[in-house]
Amino acid sequence: MKHKRVRRILGVLLGVLLAAGIACGIYVSDYYRAGDEAIAVIETASNVAVTEEDGILTFFPEEPKAGLIFYPGGKVDYRAYAPLMAELAEQDILCIIVHMPGNLAVLDISAADGIPEQYPQVKRWYIGGHSLGGSMAASYVSKNTDTFAGLVLLAAYSTADLSDSGLEVLSVYGSNDGVLDMEKYDGYRGNLPDDTEELVIEGGCHAYFGDYGSQDGDGTPTITREEQITAAAGRCATVMKTD
Repeated sequence: MKHKRVRRILGVLLGVLLAAGIACGIYVSDYYRAGDEAIAVIETASNVAVTEEDGILTFFPEEPKAGLIFYPGGKVDYRAYAPLMAELAEQDILCIIVHMPGNLAVLDISAADGIPEQYPQVKRWYIGGHSLGGSMAASYVSKNTDTFAGLVLLAAYSTADLSDSGLEVLSVYGSNDGVLDMEKYDGYRGNLPDDTEELVIEGGCHAYFGDYGSQDGDGTPTITREEQITAAAGRCATVMKTD
């Protein structure tokens, strides 16, 4: 009887683990895919060198003035941010997008480890990300302030205290963003340095920092995706190239 009871318990546990594994697989396979424009940028970019290797997508200008390591938004294909990174690279910023396990930056917060050392010609490094990716980038940089000059938050906030970090911080979001939790955004504002620069893109939304279609719960944009990307890239490049 005792052995039968043990077998039944083990059977139940295995069933639970199997169900959890299936549920997890379904969850991570349901994500926002990169759009045609993003894929085209990767395949046909002419003004910058684009490479994709080992889950790292790099946009390399001829003479980079600074570098940016970028963490994608939660459950968003990392390739969706190619238009933004390509535009930044055209303004002399070396851009590196890291592919996260399950498209969730929370599963690999330290993905930036070792990347700056691979490009000794770049002296100024920034880290940033969109939405969940931005929050995870902030968490990472809080423990690596000696490596980075600053942080770029796109529709994101920092739960880590960076108020005395000495980092340059740029926070950008769209005025019509329906996904960013503004109560939390305002509540965590004290975690950023006093001189943090904030850019609100009028008419912009949450999803328009990348090319992955509409996002559930987002607001209605009154500008194009291209306009939002241009506004974000222009301000980011200016900040990153300013000594």
